[in-house]
Amino acid sequence: MFEHVHTSDPRELRSLRGEIRAFLAEELARGAFKPAPNSWMIHDREFSKRCAAAGFVGMILPTAFGGRGRTIVERHVVFEELLAAGAPVAAHWIADRQSAPQILRHGSEELKQRVLPRIAAGDCTFAIGMSEPDVGSDLASVKTRAEASDGGWRLYGTKLWTSNAQRADYMVALCRTGAPEPNRHSNLTQFLVDLRRPGVSVRPIQNINGDEDFCEVHFDGYHVPDSEVLGKPGDGWALVMRELVAERSGPDRFLSTYPVLARALAGSHPVPLRAAAEIGRLVVNLGALQAMSLSVATAAQSGHSPEIEAIIVKDAGTTFEQELPAVVRKALGIRPGRSTGDDLRDLLGTALLYAPSFSLRGGTREIIRGIIARAVISQ
Repeated sequence: MFEHVHTSDPRELRSLRGEIRAFLAEELARGAFKPAPNSWMIHDREFSKRCAAAGFVGMILPTAFGGRGRTIVERHVVFEELLAAGAPVAAHWIADRQSAPQILRHGSEELKQRVLPRIAAGDCTFAIGMSEPDVGSDLASVKTRAEASDGGWRLYGTKLWTSNAQRADYMVALCRTGAPEPNRHSNLTQFLVDLRRPGVSVRPIQNINGDEDFCEVHFDGYHVPDSEVLGKPGDGWALVMRELVAERSGPDRFLSTYPVLARALAGSHPVPLRAAAEIGRLVVNLGALQAMSLSVATAAQSGHSPEIEAIIVKDAGTTFEQELPAVVRKALGIRPGRSTGDDLRDLLGTALLYAPSFSLRGGTREIIRGIIARAVISQ
């Protein structure tokens, strides 16, 4: 599905690309899904279960937990192909991308045994509990608090812009477990939250596209047993920073609108000669972003946590995927639409409605660039 970008994969990765492309071609042929922009926000549990049965979910988890024991780079290649195809992967995306590795590294044995096999089976959906009202992208200012109680913790506060929380089984929530200190990164802890238990409520928020991708999640004394704390109390900042490397650097940060480009190059709307250079520039930039993203995955596979590199991929990638539909629209002179029967017009219409949000998720552009600037100055 990623035909328009040159890849120099070694033989084993080329073979893996062939496997996932064959799976996706079969799913498309039987009408299991229709390619869509922003497909990692489209929730389809049955697709995720079939994807898992084919071996493409929980790939880096050990076989003891139902995983495949594959590498981060191999999983990265599968992620590329799923997004390039516009496949509906939201039901397993967050769990596979970041929650499963967090639980594997920092969860209790009981938690690993109970949750990881469900993730590997594509039968366990996660949400991310980071953003909050009145906090914006200043993650160190979270106000949701956890109070020690009854062999565990009681959670109080609100999370906002939580993707697909109304459909999720679990959330990993970052909470404050002590009074704020001069070091704002102290006294933060990550908790596993079962969204079906008492003490937590979820309210969907409708977006401009008419969908309810985002939610407000409110805690009113929700009880977390000690066995569902990730890491040790106070370790939350270090854990969340590693988690954000996966969230910010993957192909979901530059392929959200790729189906528009793929369809534009498929020939249903000829590319005018005057527009060829602009379309060609998109393809070249896409290849550069793929190489950057893959380099972060390779570093993570080697045991590193390339936080600044991941942020650079996030900033450049979301800029690209916001720009792509606007360039295609102008270059081909197409009027975007919704349910017009013209695949390119419909893809373009959906992509343009979603695009403004891309530079917000994973950290706003202003915050991200401030982090990059400080890193450069400190060198």
